[in-house]
Amino acid sequence: MSDRLKILFLCTGNSCRSQMAEGWTKYLKSDSIEAYSAGVETHGLNEIAVKVMAEAGVDISSHRSQHIDEFKDVHLDYVITVCGHANEYCPVFAGKTKVVHVGFADPPALAENAATEQETFDCYRKVRGQIKEFFEKLPELLKNE
Repeated sequence: MSDRLKILFLCTGNSCRSQMAEGWTKYLKSDSIEAYSAGVETHGLNEIAVKVMAEAGVDISSHRSQHIDEFKDVHLDYVITVCGHANEYCPVFAGKTKVVHVGFADPPALAENAATEQETFDCYRKVRGQIKEFFEKLPELLKNE
């Protein structure tokens, strides 16, 4: 039996923010956290997210966009919603699963008016850094939840 916390990161389409959160958590905290990600919908893996995570040394290229229903039989300690839409539409989980909301800006939305590829990537990098900064503090941060 594993002592690691089982945490699911939930976003709208499981294409970007939740994938970054899963990637960072596996990269930084695999000794204490078993990380998953899913969406209330599936939109496919965002290629720019894959590229900016690779820049930081985190490979999420083998991840796939998963629907929350794929985790209905998995005992989870926490579900962390990383966008408002997922928080609003987060299903109720059986047992002792705690739902915590930690919202991050949507990189594609931030990059919507970017004039160059560099500006687009910078929007993704900004959110990547914010997600890393937050998830570096896990699981200690969850003790107050």
